[in-house]
Amino acid sequence: MEAADRSQQGDENAHIAHDLRVSVRSVQRWRKTWSQGGPRALASKGSASLPLLSDELFAVLERELRNGPVAHGWPDQAWTLSRIKTLIGRRFHKSYTVQGVAALLRRHGWTCQVPARRAVERDDAAVAGWAKETWPQVEGSWRRSAPGSSSRTKPDSL
Repeated sequence: MEAADRSQQGDENAHIAHDLRVSVRSVQRWRKTWSQGGPRALASKGSASLPLLSDELFAVLERELRNGPVAHGWPDQAWTLSRIKTLIGRRFHKSYTVQGVAALLRRHGWTCQVPARRAVERDDAAVAGWAKETWPQVEGSWRRSAPGSSSRTKPDSL
């Protein structure tokens, strides 16, 4: 819409393209679309593809999610995007990416959740001891034992 407004003001396509960080050809296409159909012709037409899960199927998915992960064979009560992806594949024979599952859930108002309280079994003293004694051994030292290289492709050159 900004490109159309600026072209109506007489700005050159190259200047508009540079300022909006698009190609000159895109500005030309937008200008032609504007001249043939007005501002409504430039409005977004929505997603190029239909969603894999309709609203009815998403309602079924919500019911399945409310049953919990244990009901679907996982050992604990934590839903992850990967598990939801697997559930969608098993239940609806639809293939989503993990990012697609995240977008699907956001689109329907779901948010990431963090437990409201800690597990009853948690031992804070054991966690603190592990962080103080075991983790430094696992993490190791940040210092190199030998001098580094200035070349990424030829490690022996200095």
